[in-house]
Amino acid sequence: MPKPDKHRQHLLRRISWEDLDPEPLRQLIALARDEDLAGWGLRERPPQPGDATSALMPEDKQGAARLMAREPMTVCGLPLVPMVLECYGGKVEFDQKSLNGDNVCSGDCLGTLRGDVSTLLQAERVLLNFLQRLSGIATATARLVTLLGESGPRLLDTRKTTPGYRMLEKWAVATGGGWNHRLGLFDRIMLKDNHLAATGSVGGERLAAAARAARASRPDLAVEVEVDALEQIPPVLEAGVDVIMLDNFSLDEAKTALKLIGDKCWVELSGGITEETLPELVKLGADFISTGAVVHRSRWVDIGLDWCDE
Repeated sequence: MPKPDKHRQHLLRRISWEDLDPEPLRQLIALARDEDLAGWGLRERPPQPGDATSALMPEDKQGAARLMAREPMTVCGLPLVPMVLECYGGKVEFDQKSLNGDNVCSGDCLGTLRGDVSTLLQAERVLLNFLQRLSGIATATARLVTLLGESGPRLLDTRKTTPGYRMLEKWAVATGGGWNHRLGLFDRIMLKDNHLAATGSVGGERLAAAARAARASRPDLAVEVEVDALEQIPPVLEAGVDVIMLDNFSLDEAKTALKLIGDKCWVELSGGITEETLPELVKLGADFISTGAVVHRSRWVDIGLDWCDE
């Protein structure tokens, strides 16, 4: 018996660069620039905004620098580079050497920047901040995807993202080979533990009624229910939901739950997901494993801007 197919396109989704709205990205880049040049966020702004150090450089001096990977990584963020340079006046050109999503080695060149030296020096830190952060997420994701294997469950992200950076960070997860869970509160009905507790619908017929009401209210959206006990599963299945999330289930409990659910809906495992627990979780046969760790526990990778004679 196949999985429910109606909302497959929402459940199996990866954000691409083309999905991102450029206007919020420009605003985010401008905010990062203004933090550096104008003290954005301070009550008392600097009396003379700008780069006090680069102002000492000879006017109209030209130069070149390479973006270099200083460790192995999955690269993410390169399409942002021209947008960052444009935000600083567009006096620098970017010759891209790697593709977004490439797995590169230490010492590989990601691209070369050529143009006004003052612009390069001003944009350097903001440019690297975006690339190091997003490449770190993509690299962490790629590592877990590899551990899951081609036949294992799909790796999902969560809404545990940096405020204002969600779509970029979810794009980085997709770049690393992961899949995107709901993008926000708007694109899936997800009855979590607090929703159920707030309405007194934690089990039995009231739980089934809550799930049925969710399906009826927004038939255009997938409905997911988080359960933390085996006895919650039958009423949720009876209501015909699209996804059941098994939250913090032990291995034995998860095995029992998956047998109980069968192919009646999609199954997501969540809670306490680590590299150490993945090998056992892979064997269970769930459709998804979700974790926020690929974002909030990832580390920035080392990318440098090295000056050259080009």
